[in-house]
Amino acid sequence: MNSRHFAWLGAALVVAGIALLGIGSLTSLATGGSTPRGWAGTGIVGGSGMMGGSGMMGGSGIVGGSGIVGGSWSGAASAPGPGASGFVAGTQAAPRVVQIVATPQLRLLPAVVTIQADETITFEVTTMGPVVHEFMVGPAADVAADKAGTPEIADLGMMQTRSLTYTFAGPGPFSFACHAPGHYEAGMTGTIVVQ
Repeated sequence: MNSRHFAWLGAALVVAGIALLGIGSLTSLATGGSTPRGWAGTGIVGGSGMMGGSGMMGGSGIVGGSGIVGGSWSGAASAPGPGASGFVAGTQAAPRVVQIVATPQLRLLPAVVTIQADETITFEVTTMGPVVHEFMVGPAADVAADKAGTPEIADLGMMQTRSLTYTFAGPGPFSFACHAPGHYEAGMTGTIVVQ
């Protein structure tokens, strides 16, 4: 064998060793073995950590269980909408908060937001996945045309949450969308229903 073969063999052994360490750790967890600090309980993997229990990836987190991507999340706004018990219309002094998720599947969730006429809403927009998005809201014709001056959040990167507050003056129609290249054309839009 020449030195190039040894280099490839060495790299393959290193990768295999790392994989075996990971499998060994998971096997140890499954059989009740000890767990490295930070990997379970409230750490990265278990309990309320990032990937388990109520963390971002599991249980009631964003991706798993009843989370936004993996389960029973209804796409409801974070505060009750018009007609729902506990509804309080957003004002300029105290806007109602609506959470929007920009997904890797080029969707904005929820795709329909119900508001009261002349209500002020703060949209908290979070991007899931590695794709950069934007969020534009306003009169439907302006949003569809990607009209300059229409309120927007630009360059919203992975796992970022940014907000935009908008007062819906008049009867509409209003909408929201992402105009990153190809996203609007793929259906990354939403509708504002005025009640």
